[in-house]
Amino acid sequence: MNKEEAKAILHEYTKGDSLLRHARSVELVMEAYATKLGEDAEQWAVTGMLHDADYEAFPDQHPNVIVKLLQDRGETEVAHAISAHYTKWNVSYDTLLDKALLACDEITGFIIACCHVRPEGINTLTAKSVKKKLKQASFAAKVEREEVYKGIELLGVALDDHINFIISVLKENKEELKIDSN
Repeated sequence: MNKEEAKAILHEYTKGDSLLRHARSVELVMEAYATKLGEDAEQWAVTGMLHDADYEAFPDQHPNVIVKLLQDRGETEVAHAISAHYTKWNVSYDTLLDKALLACDEITGFIIACCHVRPEGINTLTAKSVKKKLKQASFAAKVEREEVYKGIELLGVALDDHINFIISVLKENKEELKIDSN
């Protein structure tokens, strides 16, 4: 599946700006990680783009609707990674793609939340600032910190390096993602 096909699916199920922006941000981060790690950048981008595609339309069935659609199209690796992007679903982490999606999803959203409370947006954001906010349970309270840490552990990266990598990717796309300043 290419990115254009994935985008059509995403827009069929998802209408809200916030969730579309989240899908785009995770798509960009996953694509950049694939490039860094020598993996299939388009496959990783599609995985990031579609990981929450059914959440708005079918919140009680998420991620089963998008996973079935992908399986029916023969996209088994993408489907498996999406079925595993929350540890409490008890799906195995078999591939680097599975681990990367878990490692990138929550923390990318969290980093964007950090941008929204800073006058300079992402322009002056550092890993130190993000880690400080991670310790503050009341900030972006819906972000499950244990998911963040488990993903990083499975991917085998250092927390600071992971956060800095995501910040750099988001910075490159700050205007599109509307995180350049408040």
